[in-house]
Amino acid sequence: MIANLPPGLIMILGALVLPFVARRLQAYGVLALSVISLGLFLITPAGEHGNITLFGMTLNMVRIDSLSRIFGIVFHIAAIVSSIYALHVRDPRQHIAALVYAGGAIGACCAGDLITLFVFWELTALSSVFLIWASDSERSYRSGMRYLIIQVASGVLLLSGAIIHYVQSGSLTFDSFVVEGQPLGLAATLILLALGIKCAFPLLHNWLQDSYPEATATGTVFLSAFTTKLAVYSLIRGFAGLDLLIPIGCAMTLFPIVFAVIENDLRRVLAYSLNNQLGFMVVGVGIGTELAINGTVAHAFCHIIYKSLLFMSMGAVLYRVGTTKATELGGLHKSMPWTTLFCIIGAGAISGFPLLSGFISKSMIISAAAEQHQFWVWIVLLIASAGVMEHSGIKIPFFAFFAHDSGKRVEEAPWNMLTAMAIAAFFCVGLGIAYPLLYRMLPYTVDYHPYTVTHVVTQMQLLLFALLAFVVLMKSGLYPAEQRSTNLDTDWIYRRLLPACIRGLRTVYDVINDAFRSDMVVIVHGIMDFTRATFNENGILGRTWSSSTMTLWATLLLAVCLLLYYL
Repeated sequence: MIANLPPGLIMILGALVLPFVARRLQAYGVLALSVISLGLFLITPAGEHGNITLFGMTLNMVRIDSLSRIFGIVFHIAAIVSSIYALHVRDPRQHIAALVYAGGAIGACCAGDLITLFVFWELTALSSVFLIWASDSERSYRSGMRYLIIQVASGVLLLSGAIIHYVQSGSLTFDSFVVEGQPLGLAATLILLALGIKCAFPLLHNWLQDSYPEATATGTVFLSAFTTKLAVYSLIRGFAGLDLLIPIGCAMTLFPIVFAVIENDLRRVLAYSLNNQLGFMVVGVGIGTELAINGTVAHAFCHIIYKSLLFMSMGAVLYRVGTTKATELGGLHKSMPWTTLFCIIGAGAISGFPLLSGFISKSMIISAAAEQHQFWVWIVLLIASAGVMEHSGIKIPFFAFFAHDSGKRVEEAPWNMLTAMAIAAFFCVGLGIAYPLLYRMLPYTVDYHPYTVTHVVTQMQLLLFALLAFVVLMKSGLYPAEQRSTNLDTDWIYRRLLPACIRGLRTVYDVINDAFRSDMVVIVHGIMDFTRATFNENGILGRTWSSSTMTLWATLLLAVCLLLYYL
């Protein structure tokens, strides 16, 4: 019976009851429902369940295999840790939205058909936007609207692809669309584009940097865990081995580094860093070998936790200080020592330090590129690893907690925030040491050992080189100074280009409109003057005519008519 219900459904249904619970208990309700959902998910047997027939189509609502199982587990962990982090929040909108959002993501990663995937896909989009709007500012409202439009557009593309796929094949099963030696069909292309939007492919990525920093301190933690990783899961399911994804992923690993270095808002830095980490996963999906897929899944698992930890640390800073602008922070390690420690652990994990989670997952993807003799891909991933160290491993903790002393002395983060960060930090260390526990859950049998001399030495050389470069640049004054400014990338299109085009069109319209109006006024005045002159009492048609004159004109007109008649 339970196996036939989509995992995460209890969280979605529980959200409907939450408004009737006292506000001080709502946060605990979210935590309890997340824990119960995880328990039910763990006892759900592997296989396909919940098959129904709808309008002649067979839908498979629940598919539990090695891939959906591990994503379902880490999504539940993220929901539990995030709900602990949000225990102090007394906002029903955030609790309901977070619960539906997490439940939708879990349901989506266990969907066996494209229609079920679409339903949960859209549910995540519609629910998550309230985590942005909950900031109750004009910026968050506008950002949320842009986020919603883009996410819904992704869903429309997914549905269109699903319908075309059903018409062409008669099946809605969500399996691989990649056929070796054949190009993607229209349906697969539309679905890939939908996943690309959700996964923040280059030029489709800006919704991520635009929306995440505008969400509430707790909302950003939820957002960082589900949307993009659901897209990564879907790419693995549908497009593993698609070569096109390799250059796309490489571009994703590199271009955010520049923007992250010059960005002043540390939550936007983390958003760019998120894009960079997604690039590693997209490359792994594109390579498509067993090692690459294992590495992608492991990296998604570890990334959800350490990225949540970093967003939680910045959320704690935002909660206590009221800003995450690097120019206004510094010296917080004196008043927020525990938050500083947890942030450093998260920074070490994302940088790939040995004994931390990022090391045991990222190195699998890099090794997969080397095994496939993808030399330039391997080089790009190494460079990107050094970039991660610079902007997330060093910049985030350095400018937030050290650097110049801003003089701000605030309280340490609330106990629930510290508890959530401690759990995430424990996972970062635990996964880095007890990595076989994670490897046993991966889709394919793992024959990989991360702690070889070559891996450790290479990674340490890379990290130390990045650290040395940062120190040299800072000491020499060449490191880009943090400035109170907003950096634009592709959002330049709708922040600068489109408004400029609209202003230009408005100017042209005004010129034409003014010229047309003045000409028409002259014409109308001319007609009125002519009419007035013609029909007034002295005008040619207004004055009194003699009978002889009228008789003459009548005779002439009659003559003209007769002439025309005979002609």
